[in-house]
Parts: sequence; structure tokens; C-alpha cells
Amino acid sequence: MKTYQLIATSAMGLEALVAKEVRDLGYECTVDNGKITFKGDELAIARCNLWLRTADRIKIAIGEFKATTFDELFEKTKALPWEDFLPEDAEFPVTGKSVKSKLFSVPDCQAIVKKAIVERLRKHYKKTGWFEENGPLYKIEVALHKDTALITLDTSGSGLHKRGYRVEQGEAPLKETLAAALVLLTNWTPDRPFVDPFCGSGTIPIEAALIGQNIAPGFNREFLSEQWGFISEKIWDEARTEAEDKANYDQPLDIFGSDIDHRMVNMAQENAFEAGLGDLITFKQMQVRDFTTQKQYGVIIGNPPYGERLGDKPAVQKMYQEMGHAFKDLDTWSIYMMTSDEEFEAFYGKQATKKRKLFNGFIKTDYYQYWGKRKPKNC
Repeated sequence: MKTYQLIATSAMGLEALVAKEVRDLGYECTVDNGKITFKGDELAIARCNLWLRTADRIKIAIGEFKATTFDELFEKTKALPWEDFLPEDAEFPVTGKSVKSKLFSVPDCQAIVKKAIVERLRKHYKKTGWFEENGPLYKIEVALHKDTALITLDTSGSGLHKRGYRVEQGEAPLKETLAAALVLLTNWTPDRPFVDPFCGSGTIPIEAALIGQNIAPGFNREFLSEQWGFISEKIWDEARTEAEDKANYDQPLDIFGSDIDHRMVNMAQENAFEAGLGDLITFKQMQVRDFTTQKQYGVIIGNPPYGERLGDKPAVQKMYQEMGHAFKDLDTWSIYMMTSDEEFEAFYGKQATKKRKLFNGFIKTDYYQYWGKRKPKNC
């Protein structure tokens, strides 16, 4: 099989997590802002799309080169082996972006890259007219940064956060990739109780259940590259068989999600059943101040309201106080809360053991971590 230069793209702040996932799959990688680069074959493309929980998408790097003029961009794009990837009937739209580069007109860069690919394919397929573009879709991107052009082919299609289980969502849904990251950044293991007191449409509990049973997050969806001729159906079958073999459906889980809004609770239940996890997660309508438990050594993860809208802040901060009071005696539990409110610790009533900066979309947040007592080895 051929080896490709692959890129797993990542949200800011999650690069180290994505890199760990890539290495866990057996691929050495390098880490840069928003991207993790590694080498892999066709099977690696399929496996990474199926398994990476925190990456945004998987791309093939077709070429990278200096380009300060449109002629240079055209000739160097044309020199790339496009016929190895694109069949004669390929549909291949080109998107673009440019940062700190002489070639700053993105529409012009897109048009030139498109023209260069057409010229290359015309010569290879011995064609004089236009290409019909009525076959499989190949999404190409030209990204210019400091006069270096990186041309990539997107293998994922829809972003990897689209797992396929979310039938419904609330007003400000948490991306599945970020929800998985929130779980992976904790000390939770599948043998411990897990609670999300602000479950919304259920994303964090569902991602925890997928992690707990080692279910590949992409098991329930399709990927753009499944339609491509150079990645055979046999490769995808092999990757899916591996995912099925590695899943631990017998792993018992104690996962609980609650929300103040009964409509969100119903939505969360529907999404959990769509993911095939409906029997594993308990959902309940409840306010966080009413949470009590006799269980020990559990983990609480929450993405509470931030009070971003002006009138909401006092009510949200009062809720942080109530939450601090409800959780104060849970000394064996570890508690993790993500919020943009810089006064969170003051209202919660306790300083975090550790904080980590994360971005929820474009909102800069902190992930406040309160570590509970360690579970004795004989428990």
C-alpha cells in the first residue's frame, strides 16, 4: 500500500489529545497549531476517521511549497500527481484561505489551483473539453500561510464531530469532539460512576459511554473517502471489523445525566438510543442543587451555562454557589467544570486543583479541575 502524508486537524488547545490518539493507533506524529501530521497508508486513513475522538477531520497533504506569485502557484500545483487521486469524472471543488501571504486573494488562489488541476488531468486523461464532474466528491483546500501553500484533500467529508447519533440538539450544542476531550482530560475509568448535571442533549454522557465501551466514534456514519477508487471497500471492511472486535459491549457502566429542562432530558434519551447506548445511561430532570449520592470515587463533568448574555450572569453565578454547596461533601469525587466565567471559583467556593484553557467554538473557557481522594487499590 502507498504511504501518504496525513493531517489530523484539531481545535485550538486539543492538539496534544489528538496526537495521543494518533500515537495510540500506532502512528508517529508531529504537533503544530491546529494540526497533527503523520504518515500512513489507506488503512490508516480509514482507521483514523473511525477512531479519532477529538480530531476535526483527516486530510491528505498533496503538496506543500513556496508560492509568492500566481504563476508559481499554478505551476507547482500542476506538477502534483493529481491523477493518482482524481478519476476522470471526479467532482473537485477548491476552497481556500490565506494568512500573512503575498497571494491574499482567496478566490483567485482557488481559481488558479482549480485551473492547474484541470490542466494536469486533461493531459493525463487526454481530454480537450471540460470535465463533467459528475462522479465522487473530492474536497480540495489550498491554505496559504506566510507564502507557503499547503494543498490538501479532505478524507472525512462532514467533520468528525458528526458522529451520526444526534437526532436533536439544543440551542448551544457542545461539539462531540470537545465533549470527548472533556472526558479524556479527566481521571475517569469505566468502573467509576460518571455524572453530568448539565447534560443538555446528552453529548458528554454519550461520549463517555462510547469511551467506556471502547466503541469507535465513527462506527455509525460514512466518510467521503469511502467513495474513492484508490481506497478499496476491503480496506474499510477491515477497519470496521477491527472497530467491532475492539468494542467491549459487556463493560458495565454507571453513567447519569440530568438537566433542569425536561425537553433536553427527552432529547438526550433519544440521542442515546440512536447511538445504541440508551440502556446504559440514566437521564433525569433535576436541578444541580438537588444532586446527592452515596456512591464513592465518581467523576462529575459539566458544561454549565456561562451567563454570556448580560441578564443571565447573576442567576448563573447563584447556580454556581448552589452547585458548590451540593458538591462540597463529595471528597472522593473528582469534579470538572468548563465555563468562560473568570469568577467561577469565587462563586463555587473553592479554588481548582488545576485549570486548562479550552475553546468552546469561539468562546475562550477554562476547564476547572477538582481532584478527589484517590481510590484505594483494594477497593
